Amino acid sequence: MLIVLGLLTACDKGSRQGFVANQGEPIYLQCDTTHAEPVVKTALEMLAHDFDAVLDADLRIVAALDSNAAQGHAIVMGDEALDGWEHFRLEVKEGKLILNASDPHGIAFGLLELSRQLGVSPWEWWADVTPRAREDLRIAEGTKIEMAPDVPFRGIFINDEDWGLMPWSTHTYEPTDEPGRIGPKTYARVFELLLRLRANTIWPAMHECTVPFFLVPGNRETAARYGIYIGGSHCEPMACSAAGEWSRRGKGDYDYVHNATEVYRFWEERLREVKDQEILYTIGMRGVHDGAMQGAKTVEEQKTVLTKVFEDQRKLLAQYVNNDVSAVPQVFIPYKEVLDVYNAGLVVPDDVCLMWCDDNYGYIRHFPTEAEAARAGGNGIYYHVSYWGRPHDYLWLGTFSPGLLYQQMRLAYDKGIRKIWILNVGDIKPAEYQTELFMDMAWNIDKVNKMGVKAHERQFYAREFGEVLAHEIQLVMEESYRLAFVRKPEFMGNTRTEEADKRYWSTVRDLPWSRNYIDQRLADYRMLSNKAEDIDKRISADHKDAFFQLVKYPVQAADQMNRKLLYAQFARHGLMGWEQSDAAYDSISSLARAYNAGIYNEGKWRKMMDFMPRSLSVFDRVSRSTTDAPLTEDMTWREKWNGVDGRGNYLACEALGYESGAIQLVPNEAVSYEFVVPQDVDSMVVELHLLPSHPVDGKHAELEVTLDQRDAAIVNYRTEGRSEEWKENVLNNQAVKMHTFAIKRGEKHTLMLKTPYEGIVVDQIFIR
Repeated sequence: MLIVLGLLTACDKGSRQGFVANQGEPIYLQCDTTHAEPVVKTALEMLAHDFDAVLDADLRIVAALDSNAAQGHAIVMGDEALDGWEHFRLEVKEGKLILNASDPHGIAFGLLELSRQLGVSPWEWWADVTPRAREDLRIAEGTKIEMAPDVPFRGIFINDEDWGLMPWSTHTYEPTDEPGRIGPKTYARVFELLLRLRANTIWPAMHECTVPFFLVPGNRETAARYGIYIGGSHCEPMACSAAGEWSRRGKGDYDYVHNATEVYRFWEERLREVKDQEILYTIGMRGVHDGAMQGAKTVEEQKTVLTKVFEDQRKLLAQYVNNDVSAVPQVFIPYKEVLDVYNAGLVVPDDVCLMWCDDNYGYIRHFPTEAEAARAGGNGIYYHVSYWGRPHDYLWLGTFSPGLLYQQMRLAYDKGIRKIWILNVGDIKPAEYQTELFMDMAWNIDKVNKMGVKAHERQFYAREFGEVLAHEIQLVMEESYRLAFVRKPEFMGNTRTEEADKRYWSTVRDLPWSRNYIDQRLADYRMLSNKAEDIDKRISADHKDAFFQLVKYPVQAADQMNRKLLYAQFARHGLMGWEQSDAAYDSISSLARAYNAGIYNEGKWRKMMDFMPRSLSVFDRVSRSTTDAPLTEDMTWREKWNGVDGRGNYLACEALGYESGAIQLVPNEAVSYEFVVPQDVDSMVVELHLLPSHPVDGKHAELEVTLDQRDAAIVNYRTEGRSEEWKENVLNNQAVKMHTFAIKRGEKHTLMLKTPYEGIVVDQIFIR
């Protein structure tokens, strides 16, 4: 009886304590791995690594709990089959942690939730965030953690890898004699990151400089081991990277009008190889790389060809992958000129996911109509936080606005884009935070909505560097993102890429800013740089590399880029010498060398950070020149407001805008601003600074501006294609529109903004 009472007492005590894993003590995990899916086995390996790193504890996986393990605290794989996709539930009962899930991915994400509970960052390896040792892991009795993703397929596109990921992989992490080979060792690290971010999809690197993913032995097998779905961009149909593969295994022209037999064979050959792989098949066709299809010139001709392409591709999928072709995950991406073909009436099979795109600068071009939102195949998004192309690249620093990402992706989700989310992350490294924000929204958008962008960002830095410093770091990064929203570091030379006039490429020009404005911007950056330096002194040695990569480098490199170009602007006007501009260039070079050399990581990221991607002129030491033209004068105004200064019902856009005060108008709800003008004024100019977003309804990007409830004007800021107006809008992150009103002198006035349309964002308003 005493023995029984003792056991009961021990069980009761364990029950009260909940689940406990102590430092140095083994943790038992009951799981029969005999028939476990590869992704489950991989997640178990990752969790074992994390328990060892944090608790110096051995994770012992057993098919059944013996009497000793049964009396202690253990992790148990439950046998309750949950409904849904990647759904898991962790629950503490009688001291044991029980995991139930709907599928293998659900099990994997449930196991890796324990890594998060341990405090292990998803960027543990990719940003050198050393896991902090702790005494124990305690999860209270009765705790229930239940999750399932809001977006089924979530992942990244490794793109423009020419200056970062590819040279780093081939020369540093996975040295090879084969130029451009990114192999399975590298991709294993990428896939580990995806699982830690609760993502499941990859669009692999695909530029001509890189050996195509499927042509490197071990790559697709590694994807299977990590449970990663392989997809491809708008110019990579049928799991074929035409950019790199057509020259290797294609014959003739990549032309479905004049060479359909060989193109069909090209696709069929790949399907024979990968028919058992988890793949999201892109269907349709563009050119060999990022260009229009060959052989068909007009929109109608392209529509005819694409209709035939759909028919033949789906025939191949039915033959090799699944007789029920509707059960094969497929996406169609109406990108660039293909959107014109789609709008001309191209019929896409209903079970195919329509994957929409932004304009490469973060502004989504198309939102689903009611009919598109109701499609069986659903809707997806391909979104950029890194880009190579017109009007200018931004491949160097990860300065993309989290506020813009949040505003656009929340709108996308609300409008029914909920099947596939893919983020173009460039080389991964400069865009760590934006990647995590994107994936967290795809996983649980309500949680991010309730938290808000600033709190989410603060949580990120608290996890990486501790609660004590998190708020200071978040404020530094918030201001850094704001300054880059006004003008990205890559855009500071006022140059362009891929313009017919080559002077745009090579000639650094003045920005239309006054001396006072430039002085203030330089002072703002100097303050951030000094603050980052101060915080760095308080960062523990084992987190120095992480802080440098995530905070210090992007902040200080952006500061020096502004100094280089703006001091050069002063020098051209004879206001100072060239020494400070040259010194800033040298500082940027030194920062990049420090990034690649590392502080304690012994050159782990050698060749990852190139501060001159594509060798564009904006990255060079500024060539000496002079000008007699005056600097821009200070802008003058009678009144100036940020959107949030108005009265009325609106949606504040956190961390978005030139002064972080942008608002999204609520359809049919007015927002008003009051002011008084002097006696000597009888007319005024209203200057609206709007977010250069595209019409949510596909037609209307406009609002009504009313003065004193009598004089009204419709302001339309919609742009078409890559017009000059659109280029200026995305370089400045503002669409500026003006209207002149006659007014009565010396009276109090009310300016009112109103729109019946969704997605209209007001940043600033000036009265002249």
